[in-house]
Amino acid sequence: MSIVQSGLEGLARAQAALEKTAGRVASLPLSSGGPSEDVVDISAEAVALMVARNAFQANLKVIETGDQLDQSTLDVLG
Repeated sequence: MSIVQSGLEGLARAQAALEKTAGRVASLPLSSGGPSEDVVDISAEAVALMVARNAFQANLKVIETGDQLDQSTLDVLG
């Protein structure tokens, strides 16, 4: 598996986490109807969104670094 492929898989996992968190946030009730409604911990969801953002950034850096490594290898060989 190449470095770029690892980064792409990481981006896919980060996207899945982001979509899952966004779905939970979207299901927040518009008004507080009492204790019978499901409660979403908005602070935990905010943290999950930040984790997904950091995962995106880290995996993009992995892809950039893999691309630079590939380019350097080609430069050395050719």
